[in-house]
Amino acid sequence: MAQSFEDFVKQLEIGNLDDIHKRFKRITKRLNEAYWDTDSDQEHSYIVGSLGRQTAIKGISDLDMLFVLPNGIKQQYDQHERNGQSKLLQAIKAEIKKTYPRTIVRGDGQVVVVSFESINYTIEVCPVFERSDGAFDYPDSNNGGSWKKTDPLPEIEESLKTIEETNNNYRYLCNIVRAWKNHIGIKFGGLLIDTLIYNFLDEYEEHKEAAFENYLQVLKDLFYYLKTRNKDQQYWFALGSNQKVYNKKGTFVTKANSAYNKIKDLTEDSENLYDTLQELFGETFPVPEAVSEAKIEKSASFGFTARQTEEFIERKFPIDIRYSLKIDCEVKQNGFRSHLLRNMLRDQIPLLANKNLRFFIEKNEFDKIARRSEEKLPYDVYWKVLNRGEEAILRDCIRGQIVRDRGRHEKIESTNFKGEHYVECYIVHNGTVVARDRITVPIANNQT
Repeated sequence: MAQSFEDFVKQLEIGNLDDIHKRFKRITKRLNEAYWDTDSDQEHSYIVGSLGRQTAIKGISDLDMLFVLPNGIKQQYDQHERNGQSKLLQAIKAEIKKTYPRTIVRGDGQVVVVSFESINYTIEVCPVFERSDGAFDYPDSNNGGSWKKTDPLPEIEESLKTIEETNNNYRYLCNIVRAWKNHIGIKFGGLLIDTLIYNFLDEYEEHKEAAFENYLQVLKDLFYYLKTRNKDQQYWFALGSNQKVYNKKGTFVTKANSAYNKIKDLTEDSENLYDTLQELFGETFPVPEAVSEAKIEKSASFGFTARQTEEFIERKFPIDIRYSLKIDCEVKQNGFRSHLLRNMLRDQIPLLANKNLRFFIEKNEFDKIARRSEEKLPYDVYWKVLNRGEEAILRDCIRGQIVRDRGRHEKIESTNFKGEHYVECYIVHNGTVVARDRITVPIANNQT
């Protein structure tokens, strides 16, 4: 198990940092030439966000960048009659276009987004002005324009310090929680993740020096800590800076409770240990060869097998969940009133055979972002239908293929046989899964 956790955190390491830094330096050089009369590719520029704090994982779809402008420029834009903040962002956009004329560069409220389609990656450039207290003012072009404060450098300093003091355990746990939120599909901000794990290690000091062989217990304690946070708490104070980190819905509390209940009784000898860890973190969580072979032998002992047709979204696209998505299902049968599947699950109403199912997207946060953008951001929708249970194996009907939506943003199915089936939906933008959701489809009888 220790080896599995060690291999897992290695898998989560970012592999394209050199290319990311190269583009970051080109943008820095362009802006320095325009505003500071120097061709430096490093001065006046900071990598912030999870990459700056060194807690990001493979699949991250953007780099957050601050570029410090001369303070005199702020005074110029303050003198504009209307929304000088928007005009500043447009000026930054125009400069970056000189270096990347064929790249999509757009203003997005508080930053300039540079989208590199060839590597499925964006750099979000935030122009800032240094304050006397060491923090920065940045432009917010929404609601007529205003200046707001950000203070990421103390957060970076505290994060790097904690990584060193905990022998990398802080970074590993930040990485693992990101992998968890990406797999189960919840919106859980990176700074909030890093802050909560920082607080967790402050409370559970014995885990600061944990070895990988202790990680099952560490995760039990971590999910217990997350599930016992106040779901209605509006904000936490960020590590290092004490900035307010807002928590709008507290979804992570409910999901952490579910995760804790799945692992709280597990030991290293539990038969379902690795199935559960893959359920939490995805099928890329490493399973020892001996365990895999034993599972294959056990399946063969039943005297029947099914084609392994299941596909995994992690093998098709990078995953970086940044937006919320909710799907539901309309359950219909001729002559009967239709129901929503989530209501049936909540009220414990059994789902029987011979029903027609229409899965649809109820809420798609990214669609709202895409429509508001000046570029009308494109995205694709994908679906996955997986059948589970003995009946699915006997019928050789596991399915699980990932298929592209045909434009209606819905999936038509029917209930055929007993099993704990499920349907997933994915939103893919710029080659990265940015939102996902799953709904369980528990069919209660064997009728066809």
